Amino acid sequence: MTADAAFSDFVHFFRSWISNPLRVAAVAPSGDSLARLMTQEIAPVDGPIIELGPGTGVFTRALLARGIAESDLTLIEYGAEFVPGLQRRFPQARVLQMDAAKLGHADLFEGEPVGAVISGLPLLSMSPRKITAILGGAFTYIRPGGAFYQFTYGPRCPVPRPILDRLGLKATHIGHTVRNIPPAAVYRISRRKPLDLTRERPKYGGGTETGPIPDAGRTDE
Repeated sequence: MTADAAFSDFVHFFRSWISNPLRVAAVAPSGDSLARLMTQEIAPVDGPIIELGPGTGVFTRALLARGIAESDLTLIEYGAEFVPGLQRRFPQARVLQMDAAKLGHADLFEGEPVGAVISGLPLLSMSPRKITAILGGAFTYIRPGGAFYQFTYGPRCPVPRPILDRLGLKATHIGHTVRNIPPAAVYRISRRKPLDLTRERPKYGGGTETGPIPDAGRTDE
């Protein structure tokens, strides 16, 4: 990206923040360092990919740099002011103007074909109900082993633990960067493994136990 384009993106983003700070939540687009961190675990085999809140396309460009096919990208953007620029810059991607909380009812794909969801949404400014709808909707498309990637400017995962528990998810901190304005951390959110209920149970009564007694307090999480 040229310096002129970067400056234009900053001005565009800043104006959007001024008009609606809760929706945009940052005064400037995410930096390249955060974009690399957000996409470092994603490979071409993970396509198709959904990106939520792409804005000016910083994470989108990072996904392309990772080898993701542009035609494998579905960009979900609520802000009408960002949509024309995304369509112009990424003509082979599917760009949809919609509320990410409506994902579960959008019928974007059949089944669970998506390998990853990248989120630039300001979850810290959203209600628990809306966060639940966004994550629940996203995981209707994410195939087993896939993940939802979210960054935050806060000190901990922006998805509260009760919401993770309700949806059967877990959050893993995968890194942080101080080379962003402001500094940010990235979390991978994925499905929890089901409990293994096939372990041999201890035998009681007349027989002699031939195996170790399982640890009754152990779980896979």
